[in-house]
Amino acid sequence: MPLVLTRSDLSGLVTPLEVVDLVERAFADVADGVAAQAPLTVAALDPAAHFLPMTAVSGRAGLAGSKLLADLPGNRARGLPAQRSVLVLVDSGTGAPVAVLDGAVPTRLRTAAASAVATRWLARADASVLGLVGAGALALEHVRALAEVRPLEHVLVWSRTAERVAAFAALVAEHRPGLTVDAVRSPEEAVRRADVVCTLTPARDPLVQGAWFTPGQHVNVVGAPPRPDHREVDGAAMARSRVVVDSVGTALHESGDALLAIAEGAIDADACRLELGDVVTGRATGRRAQDEITLFNSVGLGILDVAIGAVLVERARAAGRGVAVDLAA
Repeated sequence: MPLVLTRSDLSGLVTPLEVVDLVERAFADVADGVAAQAPLTVAALDPAAHFLPMTAVSGRAGLAGSKLLADLPGNRARGLPAQRSVLVLVDSGTGAPVAVLDGAVPTRLRTAAASAVATRWLARADASVLGLVGAGALALEHVRALAEVRPLEHVLVWSRTAERVAAFAALVAEHRPGLTVDAVRSPEEAVRRADVVCTLTPARDPLVQGAWFTPGQHVNVVGAPPRPDHREVDGAAMARSRVVVDSVGTALHESGDALLAIAEGAIDADACRLELGDVVTGRATGRRAQDEITLFNSVGLGILDVAIGAVLVERARAAGRGVAVDLAA
């Protein structure tokens, strides 16, 4: 019978390195044609409320899945999360339901792991200083994931809220003891002093300027919701970088970082046609020179949720977690 798994059921079932490797294989599977990713679509009656089904099928896992992402910025005024999601997995051979999962844990894990995969393939091997623009829920997961692929020694973090930075620093001390965390006064300082940068904010207008980038830097653009009018970096950031996307179709349909830079004439669409899966499989080169600036534009793919969901369900069953429900009863 299918399992219903809550957020607490999913906690602690996988390590950051396991998730990074799972996500890397999922990117490769899409490039190799053994996984399929449906185009990202949006359903909306109110322009402020977007509902996005993120659907994919994995030959490796034998599962198809769809995560319904609700992007509701108005929730912040209600004291609720701006994004909520639920992941449904079915057997790809029979269509039989396998599991229903709260979407928060797989989303947080796969988002950080995608940045780590991009960092593994695009950042300089000696990158040791991480700059974070934003100190919310994704920040700790990014530290944990990126520490698995680069020898991190120092984290620079900026947030509008000092309390959030303090809470983040305390979590890093708990999970990655010995890693130095410094609060900085501006996004510019976090960018200029870092080897690897992650932007982790739900920004509508750019918080990061390409003029701040330094030679040899790698940037993961992660936080903006999948909306064509939201972005974290300006057109100069895209123009100065070798851009790698998670999916060409997704980037050119829902990434404001890409679409607004194209609309401004900073880049053209061809600048956003290199997919991370092609780099992972060796079909394309990632970093081409030590002083090249690379940028991963991450919107989010359903195949990553399916790949992680498959392992979470397997581990949850083994641990006796979740509630089995006969949906056909």
